[in-house]
Amino acid sequence: DVQLVESGGGSVQAGGSLRLSCAFRVYYRSSCMGWFRQAPGKEREGVAAICGSGYTDYAGSVAGRFTVSKDNAKNALLLQMDNLRPEDSAIYYCAAARIGFPSLARYLYAYWGPGTQVTVS
Repeated sequence: DVQLVESGGGSVQAGGSLRLSCAFRVYYRSSCMGWFRQAPGKEREGVAAICGSGYTDYAGSVAGRFTVSKDNAKNALLLQMDNLRPEDSAIYYCAAARIGFPSLARYLYAYWGPGTQVTVS
């Protein structure tokens, strides 16, 4: 039973934009959720996280370029990515955690989607 499913990845030129979406089950509405990414040969890293009524956290490398939001009415976690750079290329994953604060710490997240590829050239 797939509980988290990402979509919206693709190929874009540097400076362009993409919007990722993660469909989640209704019981994740109260969960803190995050976006992570993993490039070939690198560790999976936190990108952005959101909890509750909109508390957010961002990695320094994406702050000011990426925006995370959560639409509980549509059961969707979103990541708006602007001014993309080649170093943003990676597989992007959404994840959910039973915590009460936004965190980019991977070990806190127990539920993961299969990922979606983002390529910036």
